[in-house]
Amino acid sequence: MKVAFATADGVDVDEHFGRAGTFSVFEINAGGYMFVEERKFCEEGQGNGRDRAVEETKGMGQAHDDIVQQKVDRLADCKIIYMTEIGGPSAARLTKKGIMPLKVREPVPIRDVLEKLLLTIKTSPPPWIKKAL
Repeated sequence: MKVAFATADGVDVDEHFGRAGTFSVFEINAGGYMFVEERKFCEEGQGNGRDRAVEETKGMGQAHDDIVQQKVDRLADCKIIYMTEIGGPSAARLTKKGIMPLKVREPVPIRDVLEKLLLTIKTSPPPWIKKAL
């Protein structure tokens, strides 16, 4: 199953879902995990790695909704997305696509999250993870 991480540096889960300009995507199963790709939602050197389209359309109704939906659609093959924060409407969009949004309390290394998730998969995965695998 694919798992995405909202990240500014490619090392830590340290971004808000909407503002995140980059998501690191990994494939994980009971045998381990492997980096797949970075999915960028910003241009290099612009907006401090932030998704400027989401930030610039905030408060603009349908235009903002469309930009957020495009992000959700580009991440639709992932079953879990980790981030530091996410708004209610974005979380609802993800869950509607069958994606589990998971917040971390503070920035944490992606590798630590992957190791913990791998242990969960190997020992006692909840039903929704079993289904995703």
